Amino acid sequence: MTDGTAGPETAAPDHTAVRVALWRALHVRADPPPHVLRDELGLRLADAGDDWRDRPDMDERATRRVRASIVARARFAEDLVEERAGQGVDQYVVLGAGLDTFAQRRPDLAARLRVFEVDRPGPQTWKRRRLAELGLGVPEGLRFVPVDFEGDWWGRLLAAGLDPGRPAVVASTGVTMYLTRDAVADTFRRVATLAAGSTLVTTFLRPPDDVEPEERPQLREAMKGARASGTPFLSFFGPPEIRALAAEAGFRGTRHVPAAELTERYFAGRTDGVRPSRGEELLLAEV
Repeated sequence: MTDGTAGPETAAPDHTAVRVALWRALHVRADPPPHVLRDELGLRLADAGDDWRDRPDMDERATRRVRASIVARARFAEDLVEERAGQGVDQYVVLGAGLDTFAQRRPDLAARLRVFEVDRPGPQTWKRRRLAELGLGVPEGLRFVPVDFEGDWWGRLLAAGLDPGRPAVVASTGVTMYLTRDAVADTFRRVATLAAGSTLVTTFLRPPDDVEPEERPQLREAMKGARASGTPFLSFFGPPEIRALAAEAGFRGTRHVPAAELTERYFAGRTDGVRPSRGEELLLAEV
């Protein structure tokens, strides 16, 4: 369920997790304020070298919309967590956590939560080592949950302390495209067993022909790179289709959050072309 290419026992970050961290930093370094998300900590974790901005996948112009989508989805999830925490929800699960930095960047909010980062053992081992090297450590409320996503990852999450009898926010961003439709449905069914008041926020990829024409070449390159890395994109959904899948899984309410809504919410008034693509959009599902 994660974005990586390394084997499950390899202590190395996933290449896509690194790329996401760098795009989040590039938003701060290349785009004028106001910034949707200020995250340069992921860049420090990634340890990508001084020449990281020279990478082909860091082209400032070509990646404007994809990095806008990356920061918008992260900001939306964190806004949701803050809103639900204000209502008493105190559990937050990040599926396929990668180089997520929420617990380190938002200590004020994380201190009110039990945060579960779920990922493969190797990348988590690497991340823990980098946190130690940077003197950041692991906050008291953060639980790393190393799992084999082909095995009983849900059982491992419950064993780590997730209380299914209390509401939680579950975030799964940049994950569904790597899963089969059946695996996505299984994930939805498991999350839908959590207590009433729980919320799932997940991203999904639209079919390539349903993406803005100017964004299609970049999506096709991403698909080509994913295949070459052994982690092909397996699932694409239209909004009605993924809402129906969530409803079938047992969620009582679902809502599609389109790129236009994210643009209005986080990028209003910008004239520099930095706005999210509809290639990857959000689903909000309530238990």
